[in-house]
Amino acid sequence: MNTIFCSPLRYTQGLDATQALGTELSVLGLKGPVLLVTSGSPRQRLESVWRQTLGTEGISFSIVDFAGECTREEVARLTGLARSGGCATILGAGGGKVIDAARAAAAELALPFVSCPTVASTDAPCSAISIIYRQDGVFEEALFHGRNPVLVLVDTRVIAQAPVRTLVAGMGDALSTMFEAHACVAANKPNTRGGACTISAMALAELCYRTLLADGVDALHAAKSGTVTPALERIIEANTLLSGLGFESAGLAAAHGVHNGLTAAPGTHAFLHGEKVAFGVIVQLILEQAAPAQLDEVLAFCRSVGLPTTLSAIGCADLSDELLSQIALSITMPDGLIHNEPFPVSPQMVSDAIRAADAAGRAFRPTQSRGEKGSGLAH
Repeated sequence: MNTIFCSPLRYTQGLDATQALGTELSVLGLKGPVLLVTSGSPRQRLESVWRQTLGTEGISFSIVDFAGECTREEVARLTGLARSGGCATILGAGGGKVIDAARAAAAELALPFVSCPTVASTDAPCSAISIIYRQDGVFEEALFHGRNPVLVLVDTRVIAQAPVRTLVAGMGDALSTMFEAHACVAANKPNTRGGACTISAMALAELCYRTLLADGVDALHAAKSGTVTPALERIIEANTLLSGLGFESAGLAAAHGVHNGLTAAPGTHAFLHGEKVAFGVIVQLILEQAAPAQLDEVLAFCRSVGLPTTLSAIGCADLSDELLSQIALSITMPDGLIHNEPFPVSPQMVSDAIRAADAAGRAFRPTQSRGEKGSGLAH
């Protein structure tokens, strides 16, 4: 198995970076017409900036509003609009689902894709993967595209003024990166591109985790005041770039597998991707019989930034044994990510680990002071 490392062609991050969008497209040789897929809040905040920066470069574009869920039907609609408009580039501006749907449409038409996240809530912006859901919000499948975005442009002022919850959810998604990378390497399983993990990808995954521990709380304080600080810049990079490169080039395992299964519980639909992934990390550590110090470090981090550590915190306070069994069966389907763990995993093991993770989260009492952070490499 060859090692494979993949990444966007260009990553640009900074205060008011949206103002440079037209220049960035021109530098990369990207042409109009551009189909710009977005949602209500980003459009209201950024449409005038888009018109100025793209107009200055003479790049024609049209804006289409995202329908609200990344479904097969929405991807088909966007594909049709891009085809009928003779578009040469597709750009997604918004959260993970907006970006995933626009990316899938670009892949369908073999067009270059530009990713402009307006929240740092997932590690989706840098990847070549779209997560498809049913209209009711239940996970359906992951689409693996041939190319990563040509450009990922991250405006940290915009992200600093987004709901704080989205930044915290992004930390939850990033939290899984190192642990899932370690699992895939230990099991000698391929990454999301079908290759072995490079030492570069593992180093990025570990740096992602260390950055969360070092800067997560300070970044949260900055986000609460809507200000951009060095700590917030680093956490935005960790959530978006480090986690994005780490997960795609190192691999996914139990944490994301648990997330996918939990979407079958209606109570979880009000919670963000990264919030459910954070609970999945705890389940993964239980399954792996992680050292108590490692589990405590993760639980302490989650508590410090407000990530869920219990079933009730993701809308499953009254999860029945019957529904849990269904979730466990879904998680352990033959193609499930949980089989990237370095040992066989059964539905009963998953059910037990979910209950045990919930118990650990409920019982945990932080004792470690902020000045006693661990190295982040215990495993």
